[in-house]
Amino acid sequence: MDGNGQPREWSVKKSAKLYQVKGWGEPYFRINQRGHVEVRPDPTVDKAIDLYDLTKQLGERGIDLPLLIRFPNIIQDRIRLLNQCFERAIAEYGYKGRYRGVFPIKVNQQRHVVEEIVESGQPWRFGLEAGSKPELLIALAAMDDEDGLIICNGYKDLAYLETALVAQRFDNTVVVVLERIEELDLAFRASEKLGIRPCLGLRAKLSSKGIGRWAESAGDRAKFGLTMSEIVQVVDELEKRDLGDCLKLLHFHLGSQVSSIIPVKNAMREAAQIYVELVKMGCTMGFLDVGGGLAVDYDGSKTDFRGSMNYDLQEYAYDVVFAVQEACEKASVEPPTIVSESGRSIAAYQSVLIFDALGVDSVRFEDPTPPSPEDHRILDEFYETWKGVQPKNVQESWHDAQQALEEARSLFKFGYLGIRELARAEHLFWSCCAKISQSMQRLKYIPEELNIVEELLGAIYYCNFSLFQSAPDIWAMDHLFPFMPIHRLDEEPTVRARLADLTCDSDGIVDHFIDVEEVQRGIDLHQVREGEPYLLAMFLGGAYQEILGDLHNLFGDTNAVHVRVEDYGYSVANVIKGDAIDNVLRYLQYDPDEMVERVRKQAERALNHGRMTLPQLRTFMQHYEESLRGYTYLKGDA
Repeated sequence: MDGNGQPREWSVKKSAKLYQVKGWGEPYFRINQRGHVEVRPDPTVDKAIDLYDLTKQLGERGIDLPLLIRFPNIIQDRIRLLNQCFERAIAEYGYKGRYRGVFPIKVNQQRHVVEEIVESGQPWRFGLEAGSKPELLIALAAMDDEDGLIICNGYKDLAYLETALVAQRFDNTVVVVLERIEELDLAFRASEKLGIRPCLGLRAKLSSKGIGRWAESAGDRAKFGLTMSEIVQVVDELEKRDLGDCLKLLHFHLGSQVSSIIPVKNAMREAAQIYVELVKMGCTMGFLDVGGGLAVDYDGSKTDFRGSMNYDLQEYAYDVVFAVQEACEKASVEPPTIVSESGRSIAAYQSVLIFDALGVDSVRFEDPTPPSPEDHRILDEFYETWKGVQPKNVQESWHDAQQALEEARSLFKFGYLGIRELARAEHLFWSCCAKISQSMQRLKYIPEELNIVEELLGAIYYCNFSLFQSAPDIWAMDHLFPFMPIHRLDEEPTVRARLADLTCDSDGIVDHFIDVEEVQRGIDLHQVREGEPYLLAMFLGGAYQEILGDLHNLFGDTNAVHVRVEDYGYSVANVIKGDAIDNVLRYLQYDPDEMVERVRKQAERALNHGRMTLPQLRTFMQHYEESLRGYTYLKGDA
């Protein structure tokens, strides 16, 4: 409605601007002329999938909402784009090294996602990063082709290290990154026991810090990493054992979702200098792992706000390559292979959560009737406040309405006002709010304190999903994701609303939404029509959300499908039914017996080529199978 209460002309362009689709969604999401969200999983071809039609067709297959739809073509495109940006930077700077990315399994451990990343990354020799013993087992089973790259991070016990060291005899490059100085002794023990020279890396604690929620991932008090004195100690201990050539990689991590490019530049300058110093100290080296941090523009604002990023992927690649190039040229050091762990950037776009609105709670009151002479004076004062609301006095009217409501509730507590009169007083308060809101639409400037009026009048849409299962970062850290309807986008949305999930927890509500200028406390939605489904979606949730979700009120994993673009349209490649009771790996659609068999075949291949002994094979398989059956936390071997 316009300022005079008349319907405004609406268009899909206005909806695209309202929900910032161009900012966060390009090149994968847009609104078509039917007013539906459509997906372009492969931006290199002119093929789009209507998300509303797809959801209806999946429903006809018996796949109920809420529904997670994954688009493997988007993963493929993100990997292609990342590699091409680094290739362009390497070519333009004449960099003598190369780039190899790895995907951190912790970002999305679902089997089909990991397998899609491995398959899509083969042309670029894309690898995997494991941050725990279970993730290492997944990585070893998934990377069963030749010339793969596996980076082993996280806390390690002796079994973890022995497994990784024996796996170095496979066809893949397996690098064990020392996160704590205590792990060096474990690496020596494993090496001596197995007779294998380790392929090691180390994680440095940079003085440079990131920005935003994860800024403390770097710096002097970071959880992981070695100080400069500890790095020197590692080098000296390796030299004592004639293992100086075993240090191959330097790693650092600036933190996730680094929204500004400036911390990246600073960190790269520092890390590149550490790398060349290690080479000068006699270490063989060869890899510089710049970790994660490559951000996703969740709100489309292109700023350094925590939910955005003020750079693009190409600028990121340029800055990384330039910093390494500059340091190596200055020190006359051979440039390393650059490794990045850009998991969020690869995985975030590939999944869309679709859910329906089951009901609406909104404040609706007819105009109040005048009080009678017998009524308490507070009702008469309240009525006069409502009558006098005008654009010129909205702030004064708001103050008067607040005071009258507070006085009415106080009179009720002390028995001077009956419950029916209190109900009428509350009716008058909401009527004042509605009239104030209408008057505010005719103002050029709205006092900040009056923003709460819109929040109070906003509706609550009860939606068929669990925030704790499907978007836990909203609850845990006020993270922002794009939400919007997937249809009726050629109609004007006239309801300001918040989204409540199905759990009985008061925290199960989405009340912060993206906006170019500032976070909004409500989202504009359409009136729900009786007998018609109203479908909404959360976008860019493919990183972390699927694995961080919990079973609050026993709402488990949603149904999930994988949809691929084909010449004839699309195909439903995989259907994963919602949560079932099983062990952790089966919960993630892995078959532990199959994993054992695939790893055994790799071990036999290494044995047949003389790269592994029978005792080493026996040790490795023992650790692998015991780990599959054992506790996911570490043993006290240290």
